[in-house]
Amino acid sequence: MHHPYSDRPEAGIRIQCYCFEEVFAEKIRALSERLRPRDLYDVIHLYRHDITRQDRELILSTLKEKCEFKGIPVPTLQLLENKQERAELVSEWENMLGHQVPILPPFEQYWQELPEVFEWLYHAVGKIAPAAIPVMGQKIDVSWHPPAMAQAWHTTAPIEIIRYAASTRLCVNLTYEASDRLIEPYSLRRTREGNLLLYAVKHDTGELRSYRVDRIQNATVTHIPFHPRYVVELAASGPLSIPRTTIRTGRISRKRPQRIKSIARRSKGYKPDYGPKYIFECSYCGKRFSHKSYDAKLNNHKDKHGYPCPGRIGFYVDTKY
Repeated sequence: MHHPYSDRPEAGIRIQCYCFEEVFAEKIRALSERLRPRDLYDVIHLYRHDITRQDRELILSTLKEKCEFKGIPVPTLQLLENKQERAELVSEWENMLGHQVPILPPFEQYWQELPEVFEWLYHAVGKIAPAAIPVMGQKIDVSWHPPAMAQAWHTTAPIEIIRYAASTRLCVNLTYEASDRLIEPYSLRRTREGNLLLYAVKHDTGELRSYRVDRIQNATVTHIPFHPRYVVELAASGPLSIPRTTIRTGRISRKRPQRIKSIARRSKGYKPDYGPKYIFECSYCGKRFSHKSYDAKLNNHKDKHGYPCPGRIGFYVDTKY
């Protein structure tokens, strides 16, 4: 459990929860039994965002056991379409979900994706994984990826609302350099020069585009859905599939890491002085620290006025080379 404040216990925070397969099976069972908008929303959301790690057979067997215990038939698409609550599901979509999300996707977008869920669940019809959006020749910092949770970006660009649009497969009306364009957001990457780039596709033409985040003037989520042409990395909860980029190094720089590595073997505790440095800022006093690894934990330190600071966790600010 992420807790970026100074009172975080040394051993971290852990909570008990259902495993992913249990949650997925329970949501499908709930959808079949009561057919509520939130159940349909959750089933599609779970199916979209963890498809590569789902244990399909475990989900199916768990679902069958739940239905047997409840004394209800195992759900099918035909069973859901014939339920009397089907009409209410459409009429209550806005009433039950509209106040819970920034922009509510259209009901049809989620209902039309439901057959794909059942095909995967019962017939093991796999979803074709799209490729990552190309970097278009730009030099990308492959060691950086955006955090899985929402955070303050210290920029005027509404990055989190763009990430929400990506997770719900909704197009964004982007105002960039005094003009508007309708885009499909896919990925947020960082160049080796330190610029954040939003990689997207123009919805009307299918053209690949990258936009510097600091030049985005406004972004609003629309009700226009899109079918992903590339993997939606903005909604990922783990490492991103950013393609490798060619980094040219001279003859001396190629040999240097090997030499330092041999020195490190002979000198206990030696830490080489090459590679990226990750800059973290104390969330309490604002003081910045340079780390050789991506570790937000801070040692004992004093604030800018010379007094002991209670801050022990920093937030990521920059990467320097």
